[in-house]
Amino acid sequence: MGKRSRKQIATEHDKNKQKDESDEIVLAPVISSDEPPLKQAKWTNKERVLVFSSRGISHRARHLMIDLRTMMPHSKAESKMDRKDQLFVINEICEMKNCNKCIFFEAKKKMDLYMWVSNCPRGPSAKFLVENVHTMSELKMTGNCLKGSRPLLSFDKEFDEHPHWQLLKELFTQIFGTPNHHPKSQPFFDHVFTFSISDNRIWFRNYQILEEDGSLAEIGPRFVLNPIRVFEGSFGGPTLYLNPGYVSPNEHRRLIRKQVAKKYIHRVEAKKSLEDRKPEYTYPSDITDDVFVTIRPDK
Repeated sequence: MGKRSRKQIATEHDKNKQKDESDEIVLAPVISSDEPPLKQAKWTNKERVLVFSSRGISHRARHLMIDLRTMMPHSKAESKMDRKDQLFVINEICEMKNCNKCIFFEAKKKMDLYMWVSNCPRGPSAKFLVENVHTMSELKMTGNCLKGSRPLLSFDKEFDEHPHWQLLKELFTQIFGTPNHHPKSQPFFDHVFTFSISDNRIWFRNYQILEEDGSLAEIGPRFVLNPIRVFEGSFGGPTLYLNPGYVSPNEHRRLIRKQVAKKYIHRVEAKKSLEDRKPEYTYPSDITDDVFVTIRPDK
């Protein structure tokens, strides 16, 4: 086999070069790092809820407050407020925290828990007495949901029958509804908040959505809100609604003590009546019964 000439080698090299150029992948002139980043969906609903309490609340109320913060990714925390401070100070605290809604737990006598729900700073606001509190850690229910997921809000049909219930429904919708595309929220629904009206009280429940057919499992917490007043302003102002059937805890405890005192008074009166009706002699005596009684001399 003879040697190839330089001309033949150059021709084969040109053919291979053309073949490599035909198989070459042409990249776009703009690389991915120069492309503008994908824009995040618009977060238009800027609701922020400040959840905090006054000093002197019980451990059960503190756990309830922590549960509400856990369920609401758009909530913010704040240190406890001194009981000597006026409630109007809360509007300034919300302004400093950049919050336009507020849930404030107020403790009285270390046994009564009140909850304020307000639209800061212009109002309206509502004051409730919190009853029958059961927290998540206490209930140990089988339900569970992902932290930060958005809830569905379910309201009783009675909320549409009276003006004060309609106002509270709108207030609860703005406070407990997680804004769409919130940075701390998850973009799906896996639990539902239910607000039911019974005995002129609002019953709150939290359920997990198990299946698409509507089967539910309770998560917790659960509590009952007894409405006291609805104010036009934030934490004060003219009264829009006053609950006529509300009985304060102090009055309730006074009635219980009065009933116990009545039992004691009835018992004393019955004993006195028995003494008055008791005769001096149980049966009539005969004067001749002592005729044959012998008096013996003392020894």
